[in-house]
Amino acid sequence: MVRLPTLWREPFSLASRMERMMDELFRDFGTWADLEVFPTFGRSDVYVKDKKLVIETELPGATRDDVQVKVEGDRLVISGEIRRSEEIRDENYIRMGRRYGAFRRVFPLPEDVEDRKGIKARFENGVLIVEVPLKRAPETEGTFEVKVE
Repeated sequence: MVRLPTLWREPFSLASRMERMMDELFRDFGTWADLEVFPTFGRSDVYVKDKKLVIETELPGATRDDVQVKVEGDRLVISGEIRRSEEIRDENYIRMGRRYGAFRRVFPLPEDVEDRKGIKARFENGVLIVEVPLKRAPETEGTFEVKVE
């Protein structure tokens, strides 16, 4: 009987292990000048609407109680932890694609925030929406295209 290499028998297990190793390797970059090399949790859209900076962050599997939003100096910090509702041993997984554990995302706040105490956050269908009131809408004057050579 021919015995296949473990790599061929468990290709998804190898991919999951490699993904976790890369996450652990780059995890500490988030604490150095808040550099996010590969944000693995909390993908975000940031835009301006009606004199408000809006940050929408996907937090699948999270509840309102799992999430903290803080202003630290000139930064908005979103953090928390997602836990599994039941324990499943690693060796029973075929593929582990969802994220569990602690997360932290940091966004610089612009200088023209109207009132830091006026920042509001709400949680809707797995998306955290943070609205930061601005003194004025960002100016588009002086906007120009740079030629790519």
